[in-house]
Amino acid sequence: MALRTPTAAAVAAVLAATALGLAPHQAQAAPTAGSAATPGLRFHDIPGSGGITLKGNVFTPAGAVPGGRYPLIVLPTSWGMPQIEYIAQAKKLADSGYVVVSYTSRGFWLSGGEIETAGPADIADVSAVIDWALAHTPADADRVGLGGVSYGAGISLQASAHDPRVKAVVALSGWADLIESIYSGRTQHRQAAGLLGAAGYLTGRPGPELKQILGDFLGSRLDKEEAMIEWGRKRSAVERVDRINANGAAIMLGNAWGDTIFPPNQYATFFEKLTGPKRLEFRPGDHATAEATGLFGLPNDTWTNAHRWFDRYLKGERNGIDGEAPVQIKSRSTDGYEGYASWQEVGAGGAERIPLGDKEHLLTGVNSGADGGIVFLSSVLDQFVKAPPVASIPLLPRTFAAVWQSDRYAEERRVRGTVRLHTTVTPTRGDGTFVAHLYDVGPLGIGKLITHAPHTFHGKTPGQPFGVDLDLFSTAYDVPEGHRLALVVDTVDPLYIEHNPAGAQLTFSSPRTDPSYVSVPLREQ
Repeated sequence: MALRTPTAAAVAAVLAATALGLAPHQAQAAPTAGSAATPGLRFHDIPGSGGITLKGNVFTPAGAVPGGRYPLIVLPTSWGMPQIEYIAQAKKLADSGYVVVSYTSRGFWLSGGEIETAGPADIADVSAVIDWALAHTPADADRVGLGGVSYGAGISLQASAHDPRVKAVVALSGWADLIESIYSGRTQHRQAAGLLGAAGYLTGRPGPELKQILGDFLGSRLDKEEAMIEWGRKRSAVERVDRINANGAAIMLGNAWGDTIFPPNQYATFFEKLTGPKRLEFRPGDHATAEATGLFGLPNDTWTNAHRWFDRYLKGERNGIDGEAPVQIKSRSTDGYEGYASWQEVGAGGAERIPLGDKEHLLTGVNSGADGGIVFLSSVLDQFVKAPPVASIPLLPRTFAAVWQSDRYAEERRVRGTVRLHTTVTPTRGDGTFVAHLYDVGPLGIGKLITHAPHTFHGKTPGQPFGVDLDLFSTAYDVPEGHRLALVVDTVDPLYIEHNPAGAQLTFSSPRTDPSYVSVPLREQ
């Protein structure tokens, strides 16, 4: 709790600014919009919505002149992060001619209020900060942008639906659909939700609604499912995409293939619904790791493109970013970027169907050794040393894991996009969970995880088969020549909460009239 004291927060801010070679000033009084701007970093108490105070900081352009007007960028902080999170990037933006206002999101650290999880009060805070910046800095009301990482990204997207002054948004490692992020496949993402909840309690003040939702979610309160879904929808930009399109803001989205907090599928779906200027970037890594080095002021592709996006749509610079393919992806297996005209074109080389012809019978409740890894750690290892989670496919216990394999490939397979599983399941109980994993299997039988996804069902009739169509998490991965693909299905993964009653069993079959298969999208050769 001592970390929340004003003294500790002030010391941390000064140390961070000093480390970056800045000269921070604690503002005694807010300047006026028409006054000469003082270059450098200044800290301010900014009025938020509902009468609370938001702790923020302001950078102004070094060459600002009295009466001049400069494009404004507002950066809400990530979940659990203080206002100094964006100092390195804010300084770079200010050096190139922007007024930049960063603030600690409500309920965290020294900002007032309680954690609303990107609720209406958080969205109103964004507009309040814009109002304050227009009144107290040389910001231009006709050139307003929003940006952020993670929580800041989610808030920025929603604010662009509510405030028509916003002309450009950069949303990195965020969410557009909160339900599909942490409840995909009707399955609770245990490690993700637990991590967010713990960080919220350590660095902020969760409100009563968040406490209730988090308790119901992690407690598997199925009777509260509709209420939890409705709560999530109110915090999802995809539910307000028509308003975002009507306002016309230019939207740039960036995420990592292995994001264990906000998986990439929901961003791709949202991107396809946008009708204005838009850009989608996917890279290897986990939550916020693709842009992390940029937060320390180091060279970073994600932030470079973020600056280009703002320059194009707030300054009007003809820097070519709007002429590039709007979908830019980087394979987990190579270093180069690939451009596509739309998300639908990713995997336009066709889909390979691997038949799942053999019936498989599983006992539930035991981890077979095939799983999605550990939140953050596994995808970070994949990002930096190309070491995803592995499993010895021949040694997986077939009592607890169903395995289907392709033939060995005579040439490389470039997996791009969303792998889809179609199968028929017969349970012995009405509720259950299974997790599908797709592996790249080498000559020695060691499988490297390409992608996976969970699926949970409730209220089914025991002994009655039912069909399942499951989208695995989107990815880009190259399967080497001489390797094969393997689909492994089991019922326990530490990343998720499973709902298999004791003694439950699952049978996966492939009826003649409705064959089971896994569809693997491929890049054109």
